Amino acid sequence: MAKKDENKNYKTIAENRRARFDYAIESDLEVGIVLQGSEVKSLRQGQSNIADSYAAVEDGELWLVAAYIAPYAQAKTWGHEERRKRKLLCSKREVARLWNASQREGMTLVPLVMYFNDRGIVKLKIGIAKGKKVADKRETSAKRDWNRQKQRILKQNG
Repeated sequence: MAKKDENKNYKTIAENRRARFDYAIESDLEVGIVLQGSEVKSLRQGQSNIADSYAAVEDGELWLVAAYIAPYAQAKTWGHEERRKRKLLCSKREVARLWNASQREGMTLVPLVMYFNDRGIVKLKIGIAKGKKVADKRETSAKRDWNRQKQRILKQNG
């Protein structure tokens, strides 16, 4: 049977690795993002950071706040602002659900990963998360260490 060929267009641009350590992710959602041309060019070069950013619902719209996209060198005059607010695209029902989670339930909207999908369009995966306490973080780190140790033992005996 022929092996399914991997998608050539899919590419991870930026990942927020710290999010899974700092937050307990309840669910996630894929959203589109409104970008300028120079931002897309810069993202194709892989120059971005979403580690310090967050998503927020303001006036019935979803926004990505404080995400960094490096300036594109060739777009001198028509460049973009590096840390501007960027509009995120999802349905009104999803925006209402996210607003409800963030305002009433005290959840946080954390960007997890920014990537080019199979059609070459920039997408952002947002996690609906609850902040972890220090004890929870210690527990997560202990579990991770134990899993690594288990793998080492299995490798040695296997």
